Amino acid sequence: MSTTASGSGDDRFDPSLSAIMSERRQLINVAYRLLGSLADAEDVVQETYARWYAMSRQQQEAIESPGAWLTTVAGRICLDLLGSARARREKYVGEWIPEPLPDRTEWISGRPGGTMADPADRVTLDESVSMAFLVVLEAMTPAERVAFVLHDVFRYSFAEVADIVGRSPAACRQLASSARRRLRASQTPAIPPARQAGLVRDFKMAWEAKDIDALIGLLAPDATAIADGGGLVDAMLLPVKGGEQIARYLVDIAARATDLTILERTVNGRPGLVAQQDGVTVLVMAFDVAADRITHLWAVRNPDKLRPWTTG
Repeated sequence: MSTTASGSGDDRFDPSLSAIMSERRQLINVAYRLLGSLADAEDVVQETYARWYAMSRQQQEAIESPGAWLTTVAGRICLDLLGSARARREKYVGEWIPEPLPDRTEWISGRPGGTMADPADRVTLDESVSMAFLVVLEAMTPAERVAFVLHDVFRYSFAEVADIVGRSPAACRQLASSARRRLRASQTPAIPPARQAGLVRDFKMAWEAKDIDALIGLLAPDATAIADGGGLVDAMLLPVKGGEQIARYLVDIAARATDLTILERTVNGRPGLVAQQDGVTVLVMAFDVAADRITHLWAVRNPDKLRPWTTG
């Protein structure tokens, strides 16, 4: 790595610092897709930089590509976390859903005072962060997930992936291929965003009106609803299956929580809903749609996962 030190030890005059810190956005994007948690992704990036700055200047200068080094370290930390996450989630109360992300224009950090976060530090909202996509990633083995995300989403070579996963490039190719099969088996034909937004809007109106028949008409007969309260707030512990059953459950919620304000928002890059009480976000809802019906509904109520939605 080429660097021009000031000789004073003051990194403000070290041009290499901006190059190193410019990798932060890429690392956050990689780690969130690998872990499904913004909080965990931020911890991974912090640990990655801590390991970089724990090295001597001579060790840093010996690294030909600091960006590749940072990605490799972050990827290995994520791989370790994914292995331990399976054990942790066996003890998780109820269903575990990936942490939902707001549109960058609404992104507010969890820091005191609700300071607006720098969008450059945040996750790019594309198809690879849709809730449906992340849920499929959750079903993969840690090695499959890392190989697939790094190669297919971020276009790292299998040789680079192999260095992170600790397997041969050929083995990583097989891992990514297996992951692709899982994804294809779960995918539904895409519908235009405007059409999905219209369905979500109709769903919101029917929910507010407590109109069971309208809700049933918007939900697929075999639809599935999953809620994540993390044991911290009330939420159904098991998925609710069937359009009619989901509709009745939602109307029951609306009847009991009369002070809810339901808003249309972008959730993980797709049309979704947010419910607030006294200006505080208490629920974020993501949807998957096929053939003009809602097939999956994910409702996140765990307050630890609603940090990015804090209103200050």
